Amino acid sequence: MGLANWRVRSYNCQIKPIIAIIISILLLRAVLSPSTSFAWFQQRISSYGATPITEPNLRATVRNDKFLEVPQIVWGLNNQKIALARGLLTARFLNRTLLMPSLSASLFYKEVELLQPMQFDKIFDLEKFNSICDGFVQVGQYSKLLNKTDPFEVQKGSGRKWTKERDLEQLKEVTSDNKLHDLELVRIVGKNPFLWHDHWPVRDYAEIFGCLALINEIENDVVKVISKIREISIKAKKNTANTVPNPIVPYIAVHMRIEKDWMIHCKKWEQRTGMNQICSSKKEILDRVSHITGINLPAVVYLAIADSLLEDDSVLKGWKTGLMPYEKKRLGVWEIYKKYPYLIQSAIDFEVCSRADIFVGNTFSTFSGLVVLSRTQRLLKLGFKDLCGNEDQLDIRLTSYAYNILGDKIGAPKLWMSDMADLSLQKISYGTNNVSCDANMSIS
Repeated sequence: MGLANWRVRSYNCQIKPIIAIIISILLLRAVLSPSTSFAWFQQRISSYGATPITEPNLRATVRNDKFLEVPQIVWGLNNQKIALARGLLTARFLNRTLLMPSLSASLFYKEVELLQPMQFDKIFDLEKFNSICDGFVQVGQYSKLLNKTDPFEVQKGSGRKWTKERDLEQLKEVTSDNKLHDLELVRIVGKNPFLWHDHWPVRDYAEIFGCLALINEIENDVVKVISKIREISIKAKKNTANTVPNPIVPYIAVHMRIEKDWMIHCKKWEQRTGMNQICSSKKEILDRVSHITGINLPAVVYLAIADSLLEDDSVLKGWKTGLMPYEKKRLGVWEIYKKYPYLIQSAIDFEVCSRADIFVGNTFSTFSGLVVLSRTQRLLKLGFKDLCGNEDQLDIRLTSYAYNILGDKIGAPKLWMSDMADLSLQKISYGTNNVSCDANMSIS
């Protein structure tokens, strides 16, 4: 039987205890390379749930001569980013480099034949990614493959019987199979990686997302959009009694989910789950944004909205005096957006929201969830572990709010930081109405 048709056999056979396997491999590597074996062992232990080793000199570099290949990554931008991270973390678990995955430039959920593949390095800077994430995960090019015809295939299971525990056992079995250590390519076949079981903590995802830098062409357009927003803010402030001490003036970004298909979906979601605080009307969003304190008016409010709402002038009406709403067409940057496919348009909007001084989104939106995760990660690097009671300190910037949840202040949205102590990305991937101003909510 050829390797290409060989599948991982699991779960009906006895396997050796995993700790014994780790110790055996450690002893073998210690003989061959004592300095490398310790770091590799630390990395494997962290994958099994112990405290992760994050010091650069102790983190083992994943092998760059052994590769993992995953199925094409599909759906929306942020689902694709999660799928990408899940593939990278799986490759790290197997001590392999992830072969450059194929993303999807178009947004189709069922018509697979209509998908437009887009290589990773057509949107993200491959060199920067590997440099920033060096020692944690790596993306490799197909040109590095010596043998492209004889992969070892792992079939991902599906259905209710394919539990999280069973999925992890499969990965452990692949890791412990001595026959695979020298094979160049492991290929995972089956469902989209976004649908794989999640075995990784939020901090691991955040570290990978922090390595994703847009290629120069797209980054330059992000800067143009933000510059246009700030230019309008400066002009507005010059026409008031407010002086502008420097050209960097604050702006607010609101990820406004009020399109018809979303409202139908979230209403059904509320009915099915018995949960509330998922949907928000336009009126509710405007009212809650107006109750955010400490905003120096006038201020531009950038609206990240679906294209279907760009012709609907009503989204620009009803805002509190001093809050100046702009979407990409009114802003005069539609020409920048329309030259790109959906995936890149969404990536530009993501960065505009992520870099805003104040961001307001919905906790049941993956887009909003990953924006807040990015902002939380930057706040942590600045030394802020929580924003509880600090939301009025606009010199901190990077504050985020959830408009679908009423906050502690009358009429205001809920202050929102990602829970960096969470052991999975479940809440960010699928939504929650349990958010906090504390980045360590799970252990506080």
